[in-house]
Parts: sequence; structure tokens; C-alpha cells
Amino acid sequence: MRHPKVSDCVDVFDALWPPALAESWDSVGLAVGDPDSEVRSILLALDPMDAVIAEAVVLGADLVFNHHPLMLKPVKSVNAATLKGGAVHTLISNDIALFNAHTNADSARGGVSDVLISLLGITDAEPLTPHTAGIAASAEPDLPATGIGRVGDLPQPTPVRELARRLAAQLPRTTTGVRIAGDPAATVTRVAVCGGAGDSLFDEVRAHGAEVYVTADLRHHPATEALDTSNRREGGLEIIDVSHWASETVWLNAAAEALEAEFAARGFTVSLQHSAVNTDPWVERY
Repeated sequence: MRHPKVSDCVDVFDALWPPALAESWDSVGLAVGDPDSEVRSILLALDPMDAVIAEAVVLGADLVFNHHPLMLKPVKSVNAATLKGGAVHTLISNDIALFNAHTNADSARGGVSDVLISLLGITDAEPLTPHTAGIAASAEPDLPATGIGRVGDLPQPTPVRELARRLAAQLPRTTTGVRIAGDPAATVTRVAVCGGAGDSLFDEVRAHGAEVYVTADLRHHPATEALDTSNRREGGLEIIDVSHWASETVWLNAAAEALEAEFAARGFTVSLQHSAVNTDPWVERY
């Protein structure tokens, strides 16, 4: 067995989460690093925050694999005195590469929303918004569809309150917790989810006939408008709001399993470590 180079790691990441599945506005791939550098240890984390990068330095990681991009928006400087520049300088000075798989990991099968909806016992979900560009357009007809969000049916009708309790028991505990909008006692069968911020998908949720929608970062107006719109339909739509960080960080376990198998299949040995840093921003409530 041999250690991969950064370029080999990128090949593995791109095979599991093809960059062609990323949304047009997104930034994915290798942000920092020398493709020829050897990688013995990879640190997996949701966010490229300073605390995570400092953890990578302490642990001696050679590459940080993130979900969220460090530079989603263009920067004009990597001055070490700036937020982004400081992160880049720390990474380079410690010979640590940085890679992220964002909306491509949301869209790919086994990705963020697949893991989230599986917590509710749904394993045959379909995308809320199927991906139709890039590799998806040329995919074999019998391959599972890719795309943002997931929708599927529970094994049996279940009260919304029970679904929220299941999520609360399986997701990492956060200050904001798990919240319900609508009728907690409503019994539902068809569930839609979107890991991370999903308030732009209410039309797709209704189009798929979902009775409850699980997502994160819901704001007042999108939530109230969604309830008003759905309540004009027979059955309505209930909403479960969870922490953005919690809804996505559970995917990292599945990502690590996929990475371990893919590296081994290619004859590589590399240590995979999970970040111990909780990057959920909310720490107290009163």
C-alpha cells in the first residue's frame, strides 16, 4: 500500500462527488495545495474555519476535506491579515491542502440529503430538483437520479412530532434544536428534505406532494408564506427546521466510509480523521 498524492486524492473526491454535479454558482475542488504533495492524513470537517485549520495543524493533517468552500465568493487579496488570506497562509505554511465538495456532494447519490432522509427510514428517495446538466445528461437510464434535495415515502404514516423527535435523537445536539411549524400532530407519509438551507425549494416540495419538509435555516417570511400557501391545499404542509450544521455534518460519516473504500480500491493507504470542532455558530439561548 502507498500514500496518495494530493492529485490522487482529488481524483478520488471527483469520482465520488463529480464536480459536474455542482450548481453553476458554486465553488468546489482544490482551493489550496500542491498536487504533488504526499497525503498521509486527511481531516474531514464541515467548515474551513480557523479552528478547524488550527486543528489540522495540531493533528499533522496533510489535507482538509470540507463540505463548505473557503472562497465561495471571489477574493481580491490573500493578505495574511484578512480572514481568507490568513487561512490560506496558515494552510500553505504548514503544507496542508484544502479541498471541498459542496453542492456536488448534495446532488450525488449517498450525499447530504440522502443521509438526512435515511435518518427517517427512507432509503429509496428521489431528488427534489433533478440534475440535468453535465454528467447527469449522459448517465445510463437505470442509474439513480442525482439532484438537490430528496423526497420519499415513510414505511408507515407517522405524526410530525415523532419525526422531529427521531431527528432530535439522531442529529448532533445544537442550541437551536429541532423546530416544527404547522401541526405537530399531523400524520404524514410523504417527506421532503434538503440538507442545509432549503427555503428556495418550497415550490418543488409541493410539486412532489410532500406533506412535511425537513430543512435548515428557515426564515420567518418563507416559512409563514409556505404555511399559508400549503394550507390552501387539502392536507397542507408541515415544516421541520433543524440546524444547518447538524443537517449536514451527519453526512461526513458516510463520506468517510466512501473514501476509505475508494482509497483502498486504488491501492492507497491514508488516515481519515473527523474534526472535533463544532462549527455550529449558536452557543446559547435564553
